[in-house]
Amino acid sequence: MTDKVLVTSAELSEMMKAPGTVVIDTRDPDVYAAGHLPGAVNLRDIFTYLATSTPEGVAAMRDKFAEAFGAAGLSGEETAVIYEQSMNSGFGQSCRGYVLLKYLGYPKVKILHGGHVAWAAAGLPVTTEVPTPTPKTFSVDPSAAGILVDLEGMKAAVADPDLVKLDTRDVDEWVGESSSPYGKDFCPRKGRIPGAVWIEWYRMMKPTSEGPMFKSTSEILAECATVGITPDTPVVLYCFKGARASNTLVALKEAGIKDVSLYFGSWNEWSRDPSLPIEEGPPFETKPAQVAA
Repeated sequence: MTDKVLVTSAELSEMMKAPGTVVIDTRDPDVYAAGHLPGAVNLRDIFTYLATSTPEGVAAMRDKFAEAFGAAGLSGEETAVIYEQSMNSGFGQSCRGYVLLKYLGYPKVKILHGGHVAWAAAGLPVTTEVPTPTPKTFSVDPSAAGILVDLEGMKAAVADPDLVKLDTRDVDEWVGESSSPYGKDFCPRKGRIPGAVWIEWYRMMKPTSEGPMFKSTSEILAECATVGITPDTPVVLYCFKGARASNTLVALKEAGIKDVSLYFGSWNEWSRDPSLPIEEGPPFETKPAQVAA
């Protein structure tokens, strides 16, 4: 990754002293109302929106978020900085915002590393005052859409043994005990996309005095090596709706993995089409113990 995506609380505090920075809070409106970064605009749909990767679904998503980001004050000139409560408590929602903006072709996007927890730990101010942003015209650049893979692209990925399909969901989803974070039977099927390997998204982070933060480059590459991913391995990620996988996407890009994309429809889309193959049951074969002679 050529541009630094993660910014510290101190760096963001300096950025906010000059015009040209739009801070976006992805948390629940009630949490936002209780205290947020000064000037931050609340945009919860970044997390809650369920997308499909049909042509109609993609068009609807582009229109919705072009309007929403424009209403938040983004025109292409400003730097967008997105945050959540902490890196492991918002299911990757700030990183999902980063992916959405990059997909729409927005040129300047940052993530507050550590989120609101890190900001508070640094002793920086919060407010309950709600800003009134000046709406801007947000232009979509279709040529920048390569960060996301649609349903047809994911089908092709399943058929490509050289492309790693990385599942980042929680363990109960990976082993097929639950269909989603919203309940075990939220989706009609439980299981995995065929050929996928698994790194639970939490493994990209570790505790610090400022709350959970991404691990170092060497630590992230060590996690990736456990499933055969190197900096040169092409990887497509998925989770349930693209939030947790967005968190992992940012971690992998920051660690220097060159070819990383995201199947945004994820399990929410794949599992609802009975014509698509899935793997069910435990993701391993139970073999009888070998008794020494």
